[in-house]
Amino acid sequence: MAEVDPDTSVPLAVIIGAHGVTGEVRLKLFCEALDSLKQHKAYNGGALTLKSVKPHKMGAIARFTEITDRNAAEAARGTELSVPRSSLPALDDDEFYHIDIIGLRCVSDNGEELGKIFAIYEFGAGDVIEIERASGKKFMVPVGAIDMRSDPAIVLSDFVEV
Repeated sequence: MAEVDPDTSVPLAVIIGAHGVTGEVRLKLFCEALDSLKQHKAYNGGALTLKSVKPHKMGAIARFTEITDRNAAEAARGTELSVPRSSLPALDDDEFYHIDIIGLRCVSDNGEELGKIFAIYEFGAGDVIEIERASGKKFMVPVGAIDMRSDPAIVLSDFVEV
């Protein structure tokens, strides 16, 4: 996998609206669990300080020191909650953070240049990687059909769309 910049900003959630009148906000999570949010107290370079977070049917409800009323909560709608890549826990060899592979160059196991990883989608049956060719055309392959341990990533040619 390509070298990772430890200062890269990694979004863990986004504020999607206000909750109540006291400044709580609703969050859409980009991480697996609330524990991923709770381990960080400062977001966006210290601009937001997490006071509390609890589960909600659509993600989470959070309170930040700097957001004190409903107007401020509504104004914060769309704000991503980011931390530096260096503050995330280390991973096992077979794991990766999405941010680390977006933009990773891809070739087929036959050596054909394919493009770059554009997105990762998590479906119940398995994760899928979307690859964008230089022409702008995109195609999808299952995660199991890609070896992402090196740069470029190697895609099994049986899964390559023309």
